[in-house]
Amino acid sequence: MIQTVVKRDGRIVGFNREKIAAAIRKAMLTTERGEDEALVAKIVDRIEFRGKEQSSVEEIQDMVENQLMASPRKEVARSYMAYRNKRSIARRAKTREMFLEIINAKSNDVTRENANMNADTPAGMMMKFASETTKPFVDDYLLSEQTLWALRNNYLHIHDKDYYPTKSLTCLQHPLDKVLEHGIQAGHGESRPTKRIETASIMACISMETVQNEMHGGQAIPAFDFYLAPYVRKSYIEEIKNIENLTGMDLKHLYDAEIEDYVTADLIFLQGDERFKQHAINRTINRVHQSMEAFIHNMNTIHSRGGNQVVFSSINYGTDTSAEGRCIIRELLQSTYEGVGNGSTAIFPIQIWKKKRGVSYLPEDRNYDLYQFACKVAARRFFPNFVNLDATFNQHEKWNEQDPKRYQYEVATMGCRTRVFENRFGEKTSIARGNLSFSTINIVRLAIECMEIEDQKRRIDTFFAKLDELLEITARQLCDRYDFQKTALVKQFPLLMSALWSGCDDLKPEDTVGRVINQGTLGIGFIGLAECLIALTGKHHGESQEAQELGLRIVTYMRDRANEFSEQYQHNFSILATPAEGLSGKFTSNDRKKFGEIPGVTDKIYYTNSNHVPVYYACSPKHKAEVEAPYHDLTRGGHIFYIEIDGDATHNPQAIMDIVNLMDKNNIGYCSVNHNRNRCMNCGYEDAQDTLDTCPKCGSDNIDKLQRITGYLVGTTERWNKSKLAELNDRIIHK
Repeated sequence: MIQTVVKRDGRIVGFNREKIAAAIRKAMLTTERGEDEALVAKIVDRIEFRGKEQSSVEEIQDMVENQLMASPRKEVARSYMAYRNKRSIARRAKTREMFLEIINAKSNDVTRENANMNADTPAGMMMKFASETTKPFVDDYLLSEQTLWALRNNYLHIHDKDYYPTKSLTCLQHPLDKVLEHGIQAGHGESRPTKRIETASIMACISMETVQNEMHGGQAIPAFDFYLAPYVRKSYIEEIKNIENLTGMDLKHLYDAEIEDYVTADLIFLQGDERFKQHAINRTINRVHQSMEAFIHNMNTIHSRGGNQVVFSSINYGTDTSAEGRCIIRELLQSTYEGVGNGSTAIFPIQIWKKKRGVSYLPEDRNYDLYQFACKVAARRFFPNFVNLDATFNQHEKWNEQDPKRYQYEVATMGCRTRVFENRFGEKTSIARGNLSFSTINIVRLAIECMEIEDQKRRIDTFFAKLDELLEITARQLCDRYDFQKTALVKQFPLLMSALWSGCDDLKPEDTVGRVINQGTLGIGFIGLAECLIALTGKHHGESQEAQELGLRIVTYMRDRANEFSEQYQHNFSILATPAEGLSGKFTSNDRKKFGEIPGVTDKIYYTNSNHVPVYYACSPKHKAEVEAPYHDLTRGGHIFYIEIDGDATHNPQAIMDIVNLMDKNNIGYCSVNHNRNRCMNCGYEDAQDTLDTCPKCGSDNIDKLQRITGYLVGTTERWNKSKLAELNDRIIHK
């Protein structure tokens, strides 16, 4: 006997016989003979008493069809089936329209959800077809009723929901030394331990490209300079051996010769060992430069996924003070400065300079000259960004300048802003760890719902009560996803879980990953703090100290609750300043439909990125830094500080250094600088004019602006969705 019914959205409700009777009557009324109440009652009784205790809507409808076909009223059965088919088509209509838009390469928020993917290519279309059809499956079968309620009412967004069924994790900071020293097994082949710099740069690419297909987020290398430095010396020794082969001389004493720095020099005045040594140095520098060129070229051209997607890659560097490490840094920066192809700016990898006093920041520091060069490169090429190892929350008690592996205790970041460092279940480090999954809450909607409360204290108290409920739902949803992820088998992630993830060394292919993935983090994100504060106080945190105090109170509360969730659920929870791309427009669009256009809140088609001061608000870099800095300590899942500067920064690296100084003075964790950069889409020519209509190199008028969409660059704004384009048009210079 049927007791409960499973609806199409996964909800379970009590059985209601009248709904079946009403559907049969409706079908009867479309026929000449009309209603037959006795037959209706008879059919409903049979279905109710013969059905399973818990039946689905589809199962009940199948039984109705069978009973009608077995009755004298077969014409009613045909009418019922026709109506049922129309309803099914109506439910599929939305999917049909979405598929047609993908097929016809229409530019909209579905096809432009990820600016790093070209959804117009055949493989890109397949990615979008799969993505859009997988999300309803997740809703129907993998999410709780509470989570579905939060999603459908625009309170919550689950990132990478299309990857949910794969059980994949988000991102990883690669322990590249393991790959280089021991080789890897990937695909149908395997690699030997690395011996020279050319191979090391290729293996860095292969490691990230392979794991990109085992995860749904970005890939990063936390200490690029340290990892590749040994292969500079190996290549130098190889060059000395080449000289030995040519001359027949024994030069083994030069293998370990002291090298202060790898700097190219003329051989004309050098004799004997000094000449041989410098020749080997010159040759090594040339090989390192070509290897760095190849690394950057590969990361911008080798597609790791459909849709012409290259690896969403990041590299951290700047603190290796050895001659070999400095060589890696210098040639990487030089290759970045020169550009790729026809001299265009490399989109990937996102490069991140590690700023640290005593190492790479002050004039007396060993790597200060390279820091100056990094600022010059950033002034022309946007990268590197800068992570502040001196920020109080980025320091590690085990870091020691004399430790050759001190990079293990240096925070590294990736992608737009993802940060993994603190760890309740192992070593505090960024290496061999990453984010497991993250979800973002819509704090603006919570604030809008409180706007009608006139008493300010009660309004804010109500907001915090709503926030607390939503944080609970989000934490539970992340735990549910974690419980699903941990059932994955090691063999599903052949490289990640055999060589790269923390604690994976003794896992076997048929083991589950459950006992090691707790090294990762679960992120609770938020966007639209500015709009939230306007809804609650009338002003945002950039223009009002009262609003700033409330903003800090809100994010501090979120941080404190995340710490409580970490204890309650025994996971590494953290708060993330979400890098909203498609999400900023999605939240706003739905809120505007329900609440209308609210000045300062829903009157634009995007919400402000995380805790940032709105892009349209005129203020100085100093003021922006002072307002946003305190949030970095609270958002340890990831954060970034942006400044927009005017004109051609190419010849003004001091402007970049001034921004990095603001980081240092205000305890900011991570920052980048935006400036104007035009790009000819035909030949790759770039310059920094305010406007460029015609390319002076090839005469083309196919000109685009190279810009940072969140934390990464996109080669063309044609792949940006309309909300991010609107935000781009609203950005003003900070001066």
